Parts: sequence; C-alpha cells; structure tokens
Amino acid sequence: MSPHQGSDAPRSDVESIEMRMLLEAVYQHYGYDFRKYARGSLRRRLWRRADAEGVKTISGLQERVLHNPLAMDALLMDLSVNVTAMFRDPTFYVALREKVVPILRTYPFIRIWNAGCSTGEEVYSIAILLQEEGLLERARVYATDINERVLERADHGVIPLERMRAFTQNYQRAGGRSAFSEYYKADRDQARIDRSLLENVVFAHHNLVSDKSFNEFHLIICRNVMIYFDKELQDQVHELFYESLVNLGILALGNKESIRFSSVASCYEELDPEEKIYRRSE
Repeated sequence: MSPHQGSDAPRSDVESIEMRMLLEAVYQHYGYDFRKYARGSLRRRLWRRADAEGVKTISGLQERVLHNPLAMDALLMDLSVNVTAMFRDPTFYVALREKVVPILRTYPFIRIWNAGCSTGEEVYSIAILLQEEGLLERARVYATDINERVLERADHGVIPLERMRAFTQNYQRAGGRSAFSEYYKADRDQARIDRSLLENVVFAHHNLVSDKSFNEFHLIICRNVMIYFDKELQDQVHELFYESLVNLGILALGNKESIRFSSVASCYEELDPEEKIYRRSE
C-alpha cells in the first residue's frame, strides 16, 4: 500500500511542504488559488491526480502540472469538484417555490447569482422553476464558475439522456408543474436543454477566492461549494455574498453548509433553516 492510501494515513511534514509548494506554484503560474481549501479533501484529490498521472510524490505532480497545461486542466477538474444534478435535493426547490418566489415577485426585475454552477444542471433547474412561476422573462441569472471548461459545457446545454430519467424524478418531487420532457429534446443518446430557458442566463468565469462582487443580487445560490473551503475562506466568501446582496436579499446554501459561526451571521435572518435559506437583514 502506498503511503497516501487510506483516510488514516499519516501526514508527513514533507508531504505538507509539498502540498504548500504545489498550491503556491499553481497560484503563481496559472492564477488558481486553492491555498485555503480544506486540507483533508484537497489531499485526497491531489493524490488521486498523482496516481492518474503516474507520479509517486506531490512534488512529481507539481512538476507535471507546471510543464504540461493538459495536466493542469485535469487537476483543475479534480479540484473544482463538479458533482451536480438537476433538481438535486428536491425539497430545496420546494422551499424556493414556497418561500422565495413570493419575495421575488415583489421586484420588477430580478438578478440571481448561481455561484459555482459547474456543468449547468443547477442553473437549468433554476430557469425551469422561474419559467413555471412566470418570472423568467424579468430575471437575469448569472451562472459562474472557476472552471472555463465546465462553463462551456453548461452553455451548450447538453446532458446524457440516461441521466434525465433520474432528473425527472427529482423534478417531480421538487413540485414540477409540467412534463419534464417539455424542457429538453432527445437527440440520440443526448438531451438538449430548450434554448429559450437560457436566453436570460449569462455564463461567466468568476473565482470566489480572488474575484470581487460584480453586481447587486436579489438571490444568491451557492450550494455545496464552501464545504471544500477552510474557515477563513468561508468567511471571505460569506462577506463577498453579503456585499453582493440587496437589502433583504436572499442567500441559499447547501444542506451541509450554514451561515452560523461566519463573520456575517448576525446580518441574516433564517428564512428556512432546514433548507439553509437566509435573508439579509436591513
């Protein structure tokens, strides 16, 4: 068994130094900053990529990614964590319909930020919900991610057809009001999302670690992203979101995330504590 296998493997001083050097090198050379990501998850992903590259040390992985942009692309895919699904956690979308949509209706125009949108399944779900609630035409959804490659996939709106069967169940449990098949066209083994759903969606590169606020939003959705950040970086991103919300704007997090213990916790009220939906206080 190699020294990095298993969750209980000892973390050597040399390995910690190698990790810091790799993360600093990636930041200096490519501009991606993973230095404040949670160490346990980061360590597992680095070793997984080292194994895939056929190198025996983190230093060997550093040499590979610095001199081979394709290796860096592969590392970025591993570190940016692109696990997503349409209408993932259906009860969250039920809460959006029941508790957030009535608030959004009070605005003549709605700006929504889907931060960490990955390959687009979440933003497609948001667009469908807005369409069914009669809000899509007066909404602008900004879907951002650190990874340019997944943004391109998201903008194309193409999903393996076999995945749509599971997504159909999610949609129904999320309170969907139509036949899910109305929102895509089957093309052999692929499903193509109805382009009309994406007319008011802007896909753009944004790095939560280093980039600043770029607008004021009525709703920010960032689910299952900050679980990979350390406490300092979580606070930094929470401050970014707070600055980016209008007064009484809404922040939605993943079910394993919370505003509690953050530097801005006192600036929010709980709109739905179970689904981790919060409203910025006046």
